[in-house]
Amino acid sequence: MDMIVVPVLQLLLTVIDLYMWVVIIGVILSWLVAFKVVNTSNRFVYMVGDFIHRVTEPALAPIRRVLPHLGNIDVSPLVLILLLYFLQNVLIQIARKLG
Repeated sequence: MDMIVVPVLQLLLTVIDLYMWVVIIGVILSWLVAFKVVNTSNRFVYMVGDFIHRVTEPALAPIRRVLPHLGNIDVSPLVLILLLYFLQNVLIQIARKLG
């Protein structure tokens, strides 16, 4: 049982870590677009931004609905990253118990 569960937990930890990086890249890209450092009319920038939006929006939308409106400040990526860190710690504790 441990031969299968521990590698699966390690894979989940890696996927969560990669997802956190995608969220961080999405935040940075949104800042770069807002300050007109990069232009979304560039096909590559548009494709990267669209991919990041499609991947992160299903997780960020429910958080945005729960959080109060703070003007132009969007703290939902920060809340999502904190939740992902919490999930990672839970998975690490499970992995320690199992092996």
